[in-house]
Amino acid sequence: MRIDRIDHLVLTVVDIEKTCKFYSQALGMEVLTFGENRRALIFGKQKFNLHEKGKELKLRAKSASPGAVDVCLIVENSIEEVVAHLRSVGVTIEQGPVERAGASGTIMSVYFRDPDENLIEVSRYVG
Repeated sequence: MRIDRIDHLVLTVVDIEKTCKFYSQALGMEVLTFGENRRALIFGKQKFNLHEKGKELKLRAKSASPGAVDVCLIVENSIEEVVAHLRSVGVTIEQGPVERAGASGTIMSVYFRDPDENLIEVSRYVG
């Protein structure tokens, strides 16, 4: 077997509307409603499915909880543009820009938290 890419992951959140607003404003993700009024955040060829705490689907992570995710997202923008945009929409940057090791080489990253305290790293490959 050989894995090609991640299709989606699930975020367990306290408030789906607040989460949709944050990710669409801060990261430009598209909000999608599908199935039986389920919500997802679309970006590139991936998505984050959203589960509301206490109303999760039956098949889920054993310890699904808000604030349990630490994810790195790669952008095409310069890291300076990322910082300026995040500040313009009121997002507090916890760290960065800092150099890190990405899956395919060196990245410059900024770190911040979403409304559920998940750690979000937004990065751009160097070079």
